[in-house]
Amino acid sequence: MIALAISAIGAWLLVEAVLTSAEPVSLEIARSPVVLDRNGRLLRAFTVADGRWRLPVTQADVDPLYLQMLIGYEDQRFFVHPGVDARALVRAAWQMLRHRRIVSGGSTLTMQVVRLRLGLATGSFDDKWRQLIGALALERDVEKGRVLDAYLNLAPFGGNLEGVRAAALAWFGREPARLTPAQAALLVALPQAPEQRRPDRFPEAARRGRDRVLARAEALGLIDADAAAAARREPIPTERRPFPLLAPHLTRRLVASAPVASSASAVADEHRLTLNAELQQRLETLAAERAARLPDAVSVALLAADYRSGEVLASVGSADLLARERDGFVDMTRAPRSPGSTLKPLIYGLAFELGLAHPESLIEDRPSAFGGYVPENFDRGFQGTVTVRSALQQSLNVPAVTLLEHVGPARLLARLRRAGAQPELPAVASAPAGLAIGLGGLGLTLKELVALYAAIANGGQSVHLRERLVAQDDAAAQRRDAADRPANPVLEERAAWYLGSILSGAGRLDQRSDGIAIKTGTSYGYRDAWALGYDGAHVVGVWVGRPDGAAVPGLTGGNAAVPILRNAFARIGKQVPLPGPPNGVLFASTAQLPRPLQRAADETAESGREGPAIAFPPDGARIDLVGGSAGSNVQALVLKVRNGRPPFLWLANGVPVAREPYARVARWQPDGTGFATIAVVDADGRSSHVSVELR
Repeated sequence: MIALAISAIGAWLLVEAVLTSAEPVSLEIARSPVVLDRNGRLLRAFTVADGRWRLPVTQADVDPLYLQMLIGYEDQRFFVHPGVDARALVRAAWQMLRHRRIVSGGSTLTMQVVRLRLGLATGSFDDKWRQLIGALALERDVEKGRVLDAYLNLAPFGGNLEGVRAAALAWFGREPARLTPAQAALLVALPQAPEQRRPDRFPEAARRGRDRVLARAEALGLIDADAAAAARREPIPTERRPFPLLAPHLTRRLVASAPVASSASAVADEHRLTLNAELQQRLETLAAERAARLPDAVSVALLAADYRSGEVLASVGSADLLARERDGFVDMTRAPRSPGSTLKPLIYGLAFELGLAHPESLIEDRPSAFGGYVPENFDRGFQGTVTVRSALQQSLNVPAVTLLEHVGPARLLARLRRAGAQPELPAVASAPAGLAIGLGGLGLTLKELVALYAAIANGGQSVHLRERLVAQDDAAAQRRDAADRPANPVLEERAAWYLGSILSGAGRLDQRSDGIAIKTGTSYGYRDAWALGYDGAHVVGVWVGRPDGAAVPGLTGGNAAVPILRNAFARIGKQVPLPGPPNGVLFASTAQLPRPLQRAADETAESGREGPAIAFPPDGARIDLVGGSAGSNVQALVLKVRNGRPPFLWLANGVPVAREPYARVARWQPDGTGFATIAVVDADGRSSHVSVELR
């Protein structure tokens, strides 16, 4: 008896010595970086360094039935043994001696964690001994919950799948939080023989393994007979499902730019974004559907945000990440492109703010030269005298450049920078920005334009667009910082509201529009088609074009981008009305405006300081007009004048042929061919003339 006690004490001391000298197994496990949306839904995951999918998971993330089946099938005494189940080892040894083959294993879940962490073999006595010692040592230092979590992350499920979360997504296309009994049983069975039971290669072997787990679960009372029978009838998945791949451009950039943890950490690299996964999916589908109707090389990019919080809700960098012909790998929300006419609202807003114009002010759309810069409208025609409201709604070029000349390109650039933009200007050494920037002569990204329109929608206050979800304490700190900073608006609130009234299509300031405020843009040469819009809560930007910058004939913001924009708002949900007018809004018709505002920037008076100049036809021109309408053998000749003060009287060979009270374009029907002298006289009696030959 004394000898037995001494032997027991000696054995205990030996085990203690071995356990003390054993190197502890680390449970710091490298896990896949995952990107989640605002509601915790998976947007995208990345493999770990060795190419394995090992998505972070804990017991709280897994269906309780799966955990019950796992413990019941693999390690019934998990919560009471010290890491090694002596009863199970004795039973396994006795069964092997009796049947001369392995009938059941004696490995505990803890032993399996040690084997997986150390890469040990299953048929080696030395490795089995290391599992035993490692399991005992591990449970001396680590609680059971951490061991179980380690198994949930390390268990192999075939191919490069590790961990129950990666397996549930790959085999069932769902998170493991809710599983059917059949799915839970299959996930219990696969790690026993992950390659021999791979459902996509050996579905029958997978079925047999699953059904054994179901039988054990029924015997243990975890499921009843009817549930077990129904589970056996459930088909085995025969192919792997792709992992979620939403917002691929944004998620890749944010994960790549995130700071690297100081340890080779095993804690999951989790990124929470402001995106809404459902909206992201809907807008990615929209971009793909619309791109399919466009030429092969044309792509689509979208950005949607809640401008009240600055949170980006969806970011679509291209119509298809893998579409090589569309350069789908290029994130077009971040690519600098010519914005076309999308900056015109800011020009008009600055004119409103500076007291140079009012939405009902009159302004001239006529052939005009600004130094050596001679802008033309998209349709190459001119509208004559129009209201500022109409000029912006029609996106006329000359009125916009006229106002920009008074506002100043430097001020326009400064306000763009206040909105968070970093405009790319033409690389001309020491040359200041010119008037051409107002019509797209600079580079801006889709995100920068969305930020600009977010500021306009936000009453002129700049909006910092962000994609990362900020914790509550961080958000409170940001609000305090914002409150401490001096106000630095992009636009005055009243000017911003005027723009919303105009861009939403209202005909007068006192007309409340429940529509979306929309502005289009088309860059030079049909390279970029834009549409920017906002309602009372959301701002959306759309870009359509070729990522390589090549021209796409006929591509415009109106025909390509606006339908996508409207559809995007429909997919966001119920539209929020635009806000009502702030204090200081001047409700007046053109005639009721103060005299300095009746004409935008006193533009007519200033242009009148220069005498009229015939813009077309040029002096000495030879013009082919043969083939006129019925009753005439020559076509009508278009006459255009710049500068001077209306009304204008046109004469041909000394005979009056047209009188225009406001328009700077007239038409003259010649009697025949030959030489002609054309003259124009303005309201102050100043004149200009040219000589032409009609043929």
